[in-house]
Amino acid sequence: MKVSGFTVIRNAELMGYPVIPSIKSILPIVDEFVIGVGQSDDNTKALIEGIGDPKIKIFDSFWDTSKTKGGLILSEKTNEALDHCSNDWCFYLQADEVIHEQDLARIHSAMEKYENDDSIQGLLFHYTHFYGSYSVVAQSRKWYRNEIRVIKKSSGARSHGDAQGFRIPPDNQKLKVAHCRAQVYHYGWVKPPQKMGQKKKLLDRWWHGTKKDNENDQFDFDRQYGLREFKGSHPAIMKDLIAQQDWKFDYHRSISDMTLKDLNLMASDLFETIFNYRIGEYKPYQLIK
Repeated sequence: MKVSGFTVIRNAELMGYPVIPSIKSILPIVDEFVIGVGQSDDNTKALIEGIGDPKIKIFDSFWDTSKTKGGLILSEKTNEALDHCSNDWCFYLQADEVIHEQDLARIHSAMEKYENDDSIQGLLFHYTHFYGSYSVVAQSRKWYRNEIRVIKKSSGARSHGDAQGFRIPPDNQKLKVAHCRAQVYHYGWVKPPQKMGQKKKLLDRWWHGTKKDNENDQFDFDRQYGLREFKGSHPAIMKDLIAQQDWKFDYHRSISDMTLKDLNLMASDLFETIFNYRIGEYKPYQLIK
């Protein structure tokens, strides 16, 4: 069994992406790692080249920055990287997603199990979303719980929309997937407030064409409903970045901070706890096994 890893990246340093830990986190279980590097205003390409692993295959990717509708440039570039993959099993990680070393064997076993099973077109992962700090996770229904990260290229799967997930064209058919019981650790909302503000401005341009060069870069992490203390363990490869956190974020809220929307979320959580069902959950996949 051969496996390709793939991702896309642009302006990794400016936007504070943990792309090096992300790539390294799955190198042990892939035979190649394809990276489409877009034109950047920092040292992104040199950063990737510095990993120095022969599995890594870099290609230059031109990002048309005039395409600003709904982040579609991200799925376009992701599909470009997918097309460079040599193998059927393809493991996609965004530049702010990291896999825990304790899950690598489980993921590899799932790929072996379903390699010749045509009823399974991809593997589903559970998500742990960090917000504001490496010690805080977001767990409300506003944050998606599961997403596809391993696909069979032969299924015809393509990155969809803003590149969060995959569908099969031409009618955007949902992939049939098995849950591999592994997690993706999502660090996209954990950065110094100034770096987070810079990232938001750049992403606003890619999604909406918005340009706010004079906007204050300082990002205000809000004390939103559903934030909890993280009590698990981080991937070991994130140790150095976590040790560098030099800002504080207090996620605790008072009752006076509650809004009607928060009360609705609380009621939804209570229903989910009692009936083990999340009302209206976005599920862009067909869970088979």
